Amino acid sequence: MIRIIPVDKVDATVEVPGSKSITQRALIAAALAEGDSVLINPLASEDTSYTIGALRAMGIAIDDSDAARWVVRGSGGVIAAPAGDIYLGNNGTATRFLTSVACLGHGTFRITGDSRMAQRPIEPLLQALRGWGVKVRSDAGNGCPPLTIEADGIAGGRTVLPEGKSSQYLSSLLLVAPYARETAELEVRGEVLSRPYVEMTLDVMAGFGIGGEAAPSLTFFRVSPGRYRGREYRIEGDASGASYFWAAAAITGGRVTVANVPVPSLQGDAFLVPLLGRMGCTVRRQGNGITVTGPLDRLEAIEADMGNMPDVAPTLAVVAAFAEGTTVIRNIAHLRIKECDRISAMASELGKMGAEVEEGPDRLIIHGRGGGTNLHGAAIETYHDHRIAMCFAVAGLRVPGVKITGEDCVAKSFPDFWERFALLTRIERR
Repeated sequence: MIRIIPVDKVDATVEVPGSKSITQRALIAAALAEGDSVLINPLASEDTSYTIGALRAMGIAIDDSDAARWVVRGSGGVIAAPAGDIYLGNNGTATRFLTSVACLGHGTFRITGDSRMAQRPIEPLLQALRGWGVKVRSDAGNGCPPLTIEADGIAGGRTVLPEGKSSQYLSSLLLVAPYARETAELEVRGEVLSRPYVEMTLDVMAGFGIGGEAAPSLTFFRVSPGRYRGREYRIEGDASGASYFWAAAAITGGRVTVANVPVPSLQGDAFLVPLLGRMGCTVRRQGNGITVTGPLDRLEAIEADMGNMPDVAPTLAVVAAFAEGTTVIRNIAHLRIKECDRISAMASELGKMGAEVEEGPDRLIIHGRGGGTNLHGAAIETYHDHRIAMCFAVAGLRVPGVKITGEDCVAKSFPDFWERFALLTRIERR
């Protein structure tokens, strides 16, 4: 358990680890590329460790001995069948991406995860892969992992991705599309959620030498056969991880510069910063980073569509508890299939602190009081979810008695979070 010691205001400059989302996409492209790649400033975490382990099991050589500079020896699209199951814990991104990568091989692949991963849906991706001639099934018959793939490459042609709740299905298909035997066409039905993550995928693909046709609506894609090319690729700081530091400035009326999240950023989560500006914060570009300064008087409630930046919705929910008025965070139904049901978790844990919160199927409504005068300390349950742990650390900067249990779950995306957060305040471990 960790206890956060409140402070009057924060004043700090920090750097955050490399983006988890970009790191995992770059690992896939580099692994499939012809030639070697060097990934600069990647994220070394539990999630990326699972991705690296799985790629090694598929025959990809990766040297991650230098944490700041990984060398990936591309296979040119040749994927070996592993000796055993590929276990990916609760790494949803890797499970979805590597399902498609495994389809490029020849032989039997079995992808498994922990008990939570076995509840996270993947059937829309499987349906689309079947349209490209892949034999893949959910072993339990419920559209969730574990999965068995009888791989023999990807035929290509036209397939349909039915409406799903995760942009990762679409990104997974796009990343392997160049390796289909014929031009791959992909139609997406329904709403494209988390659109910036799809645009990030297309940007990473282009960085490794593969382009394609994409409808402006991102509901149709055409990718011709080709090969990624090995290269040096620099990964920007993680905007999701940066969100907790910007939020710290917002609720304390202090200042925080995150020095390595650029403007513009590939990451949709960086759009949290303009939302903090709407709430009364001052925002400015600082070198290669972004500085947020909290208001001198109070934060104001806002209504925000978080469909394109779901991972920072919990961060905004905590900030909203310190704002004056009612904040509505909407279009976040897909948070229910993350590492935990984040809508329910946020409503429960903010409620423990005395916040008035309404939970809807796809939204959170937080009735804030300026400065969080209605809030009190509580023991926060993290549900083994890194984002729950980190966003409630922010609340502890203003409210005495905030204790966070299961705090080691931050290893999933930000292994040294508590050390970096200690730049803002004192932290007591018990």
